[in-house]
Amino acid sequence: MYQATSMKAEEFISDEEIRETLAYADANKDNLALIDRILKKAGERRGLSHREASVLLACEIPEKINEMYELAKQIKQDFYGNRIVLFAPLYLSNYCVNGCVYCPYHLKNKHIARKKLTQEDIVREVTALQDMGHKRLAIEAGEDPVNNPIEYILECIRTIYSIKHKNGAIRRVNVNIAATTVENYRKLKEAGIGTYILFQETYHKESYEKLHPTGPKHDYAYHTEAMDRAMEGGIDDVGLGVLFGLELYRYEFAGLLMHAEHLEAVHGVGPHTISVPRIKHADDIDPSAFDNSIDDDTFAKLCALIRISVPYTGMIISTRESQAVREKVLPLGVSQISGASKTSVGGYADPEPEDEATSAQFDVSDQRTLDEVVNWLMKMGYIPSFCTACYREGRTGDRFMSLCKNMQILNCCHPNALMTLKEYLEDYAGEETKEIGMELIERELSNIPNPKVKQTAADYIHDIAEGKRDFRF
Repeated sequence: MYQATSMKAEEFISDEEIRETLAYADANKDNLALIDRILKKAGERRGLSHREASVLLACEIPEKINEMYELAKQIKQDFYGNRIVLFAPLYLSNYCVNGCVYCPYHLKNKHIARKKLTQEDIVREVTALQDMGHKRLAIEAGEDPVNNPIEYILECIRTIYSIKHKNGAIRRVNVNIAATTVENYRKLKEAGIGTYILFQETYHKESYEKLHPTGPKHDYAYHTEAMDRAMEGGIDDVGLGVLFGLELYRYEFAGLLMHAEHLEAVHGVGPHTISVPRIKHADDIDPSAFDNSIDDDTFAKLCALIRISVPYTGMIISTRESQAVREKVLPLGVSQISGASKTSVGGYADPEPEDEATSAQFDVSDQRTLDEVVNWLMKMGYIPSFCTACYREGRTGDRFMSLCKNMQILNCCHPNALMTLKEYLEDYAGEETKEIGMELIERELSNIPNPKVKQTAADYIHDIAEGKRDFRF
């Protein structure tokens, strides 16, 4: 029985409710009166239910799809402006005891290069990332209680935060590790993490169990209920995601929105981020073996509908996607992207030779440098942001959401983005990027509506040019 406030996975992600939702969507995909009512509600910036959004996803009327896209663009602008936050993944270890059939880290894969970073390795990796200009990391590790216990993860976080190199510093560490206990989530919170991220992979229980045949990740309920334990442990920013291509995308979309609704209903705080990865080629993994892949147009529609259904959430696109695909979906709601990513263990300081066994989790489609990505974003009119101010000023959980839902977060984020971009331009940018960036900053400063904030931001930007760092609103 479906119940959004239930703490049981099979009740807040109800298979019966999803199937009824998909049938309702099919029955109403050409119902113009209903579609217009749903679009009108979405235009009020209050979001949509999983059932309402599923009707829009099923709709194939071209002019209505165009309306969805235009609305997604406007909602993205209203909530997040023209900023794009940049981050990089840092793979700590690919030792894993699970048998996930879509991931090359699975236990039976005997030819992948197994690696685990020492603390000295982490210093080299983080120094390399700081030399690029990164300020925000997402750490990743396989599930292995012997090789990757929580104590190892906590030690790595302490090391990352301790590394200061020239003007470089990692100011926010997000964590993407396996579902764990409330006690361990408390330890992660005490370690000063930003967002705890855990992809569901698929919300279809039967498929989930087949895709995870062995290992602790086989337990669907334990995995699906992880965000509730994280919230209980004090982590108030959590990130959801499914791996599109494993199951039918309409099923996954409904399940994803139901999970967001559950977090809102129980904790009063929905997902801080939603990621939308698609399955990609990797060592031992052929994506064509999975028959639920989606094309680029469907992917774009999913991004647009996530934005209008969950308007407050940050949406993440990684370097799994190519430059062309990222250009297609950036205006439809994306607010965070990775740049110059390496998915191998130790790949930043010591890139793996092509003729050796890889330790990478998946092939990277967008292989540009961070400077090339920053340059590209600015040429499209976006502000590349390295901001971590909300996390360090305590604007997390319901405090962030209250500002975001009232579309007030821009008052902080816009000037903070400009100041962190200025830091990047001074310390890391190539000449062309710096020139484009300085023009963008001057132009965007004039768009700050509050005269006092505008003047303070201008003063801080001047001080950054004089060698000072780390200003924030």
